[in-house]
Amino acid sequence: VQLQASGGGLVQAGGSLRLSCVISRSIFKINAAGWYRQAPGKRREAVAMVTSGGTTNYTDSVKGRFAISRDSAKNTVYLHMNSLKPEDTAVYYCNSRISMPGGRELDAWGRGTLVTVSS
Repeated sequence: VQLQASGGGLVQAGGSLRLSCVISRSIFKINAAGWYRQAPGKRREAVAMVTSGGTTNYTDSVKGRFAISRDSAKNTVYLHMNSLKPEDTAVYYCNSRISMPGGRELDAWGRGTLVTVSS
């Protein structure tokens, strides 16, 4: 599985950006897909995920501001980011959680895309 992320950039606080992640087709089921981020000097954290059943989960700091969506026809997952804050500045990584034989899950990652929010 290959993931291609795009959409990062520089934006002023209060602005919006949309990240896109195109996920190549997989012979194994993709259980969930979404976004992580890593700010300078910090650990990578989960931002938003959507399961194959459509259930979404968000980290508390982005609830009400970010929305994750998917277009199954385009094999694409989006992260709509609104009311951006300087603390949202990070490299954002697309993630796909793949169901493997034997009940294991494999995480696939795309290259990061940098989001910079200026104050």
